Amino acid sequence: MEDSLHFDGAGKPRMVDVSGKSPTRRTATAVGEIELGEKGLAALATSGKGPVETTAALAGIQATKRTWELIPLCHPLPLEKVDVVFELVNSTLRCTCNVKGEARTGFEMEAMTGAAVALLTVYDMLKAIDKGMTIRGIHLLEKTGGKSGDWKCAR
Repeated sequence: MEDSLHFDGAGKPRMVDVSGKSPTRRTATAVGEIELGEKGLAALATSGKGPVETTAALAGIQATKRTWELIPLCHPLPLEKVDVVFELVNSTLRCTCNVKGEARTGFEMEAMTGAAVALLTVYDMLKAIDKGMTIRGIHLLEKTGGKSGDWKCAR
């Protein structure tokens, strides 16, 4: 357990040593949502799955590729596939980010970063008309592979 912590025996931060682990097939799926007001919903509807969602999906994909630069102790990982998709339910736009690859450590941080940045991009693109949007609930939905095996969120 101590080898998997981001702190050494003296409590100083460190990158976890994964050199002794074998690469395995891994996936991670994260979700989050943004609550839109009337004006934001109207703007999203008139873009018709176009500029806002397309741009936000691209931003989320790009963010997964740069997670190791944003989160200080993350390893740079070889991503093989990233999908960022949106679903509108009433006034809530739900973002799901799926990441796949083969590595010595998991893709959980990449999936959550992708979802978060995609939602921040939606906010950025619509903030001129709807500053009251709320981003919430970014969390890991599930992950597969690795020493600890598969995991699914109980929520």
